[in-house]
Amino acid sequence: MILVTGASGQLASAILDHISRTDTQAVGATRNVDHSRESMRAMDFDAPETLSFTGVDTLVLVSAGAAEDDVVIRRHDNAIAAAERDGVQHIVYTSLAGAGDHLGFALAHRWTERRLEAGTVPWTILRNGLYAELVGQLLTPRDGVITAPLGDGGVAAIARQDLAEAAAVIARAPEQHRGRTYNLVGATAITGQDMARRTGAEYRPGTLADLRSDLDAAKLLPFQPSMILSIHSAASHGFLDGTDTDITAILGRRPVDPLEIAVAVAQSQN
Repeated sequence: MILVTGASGQLASAILDHISRTDTQAVGATRNVDHSRESMRAMDFDAPETLSFTGVDTLVLVSAGAAEDDVVIRRHDNAIAAAERDGVQHIVYTSLAGAGDHLGFALAHRWTERRLEAGTVPWTILRNGLYAELVGQLLTPRDGVITAPLGDGGVAAIARQDLAEAAAVIARAPEQHRGRTYNLVGATAITGQDMARRTGAEYRPGTLADLRSDLDAAKLLPFQPSMILSIHSAASHGFLDGTDTDITAILGRRPVDPLEIAVAVAQSQN
């Protein structure tokens, strides 16, 4: 049996949907159980006593939400320890793309990778690129102008559905991917100029200071502004535009055009 954590989230829910199209048995786990969906378990990574993976062959460990590093690390450690205790045969972990080391949310991912490598359960690490949907949100025009400070840089983003399908493919046959780390980024990079051209907007990038001021006014959680700023800074300085072919090899096809996804998201915001 396959168990997918974080099943109330968009990525995990999509992974479950892909698995359900086959005859493979799968269940979801989340702290917020949707009782309208079958095969859902209540689990809370902040409460180790709720974590039971008995009968689970493959655990798809979807990163446990946005929080401070120490919180995310503790959650992941709780889940991995429970998997080791309960005899899980393989863990598939949704990590962060190799180029993401410069991002403000990379540390918990890299720690989790090390924890898996030092642990007792065979593993596969999926280093997921930034979602095309997120890039579309960041590059949404306001009053006909895109001000996101990406400069001339781009992001090798990837559609969430492609990442979900790749995770499902691997979860159904994990033994073929034991000990492998895949870099699942897009085949092309999205730039501010691309988005401006496709949305009929003007691209007039601001500064990181401008963005910080906007984020401060948005009253986000304390750790969120630095995470968002790090995406723009890394992209504008050429750290996020590297492409890879791992996703094509896993899916057996080219990934969906990330620009199409990003444009659709941006247009839906207006």
